[in-house]
Amino acid sequence: MLAIVGHIGVDVRWLGKKSLFHGWRGPIMRTLGGIAVDRSDPGRVVAEVVEQARAGKVFGLVVTPDGTRGGNDYWKSGFYRIAREAGMPVTLGFVDRTTMTTGLGPTFELSGDVAADMDRIRAFYADKAGFRPELRTEPRLREES
Repeated sequence: MLAIVGHIGVDVRWLGKKSLFHGWRGPIMRTLGGIAVDRSDPGRVVAEVVEQARAGKVFGLVVTPDGTRGGNDYWKSGFYRIAREAGMPVTLGFVDRTTMTTGLGPTFELSGDVAADMDRIRAFYADKAGFRPELRTEPRLREES
């Protein structure tokens, strides 16, 4: 995703696990727009990003789906909470192994109806497969249950 947004000239921030920011990698990750996520306190990250958006900082926020190393039952809901609380639209991006393409999909405002919003996201990703399709996690939030 960094290559895609770099190519089109969009200033982005992205969320990554805290361990990516240790040692010599830290300055590089932050220069690339990285924001370290402490998984023991994910609410803090949501609050910090929302605060930056409300302070008028202009940026795109890239949040990759969970499940890149192992399947899970649900996506993490931080992207949804950030978008709703900061009033930020969501743009769906993809890397599709099936067609060997990458790109950006639709941009839309989340309605607050979690199930309807996630139905829209599921429809977009229905025909796309990641690098390891067997680890795919259906776009579903715990809050839909």
